[in-house]
Amino acid sequence: MDDLTRLAGLLGEHLQRLQAQVSTAESCTGGGIAEAITRIAGSSAWFEAGYVTYSNAQKTRQLDVPQELFASVGAVSQEVVQAMALGAQRHSGARFAVAVSGVAGPGGGSASKPVGAVWLCWVAGEQIIARCHVFAGDRDAVRRQTVKAALEGLVGLCAGENSKQG
Repeated sequence: MDDLTRLAGLLGEHLQRLQAQVSTAESCTGGGIAEAITRIAGSSAWFEAGYVTYSNAQKTRQLDVPQELFASVGAVSQEVVQAMALGAQRHSGARFAVAVSGVAGPGGGSASKPVGAVWLCWVAGEQIIARCHVFAGDRDAVRRQTVKAALEGLVGLCAGENSKQG
């Protein structure tokens, strides 16, 4: 079993204990997080929805990301991933959500947002955590590392909720 499948299974165990669901909002991973989650038999009990919003127009249309953010901070930004995660949570009704937007490469990077730069945001209820990573490697490596980081963050959030509940 690979790391992504193991993490997705662990996420499912936590979500089932919490009787909660998760949704994903993905750009640079193109649905990879949702794919990893749905490898797990029975994931329909805890995976609510996956939004693949590759274009800025779809981020706005499907997830209510304010159009003006793209001009002011760009799609690869804390503000955009937070809006994506909150939009996925709101539209799906899931307690947990994760969003990602980044530069997977090989082109498209800049001095301020190099290839491998990815913003991730996790939402649990009203708690919001956003973090930027700069992953190394080719396009596939950046995307795989992003999926892994997204799942690890969700598992951590769920485990934290488990510990709060005793």
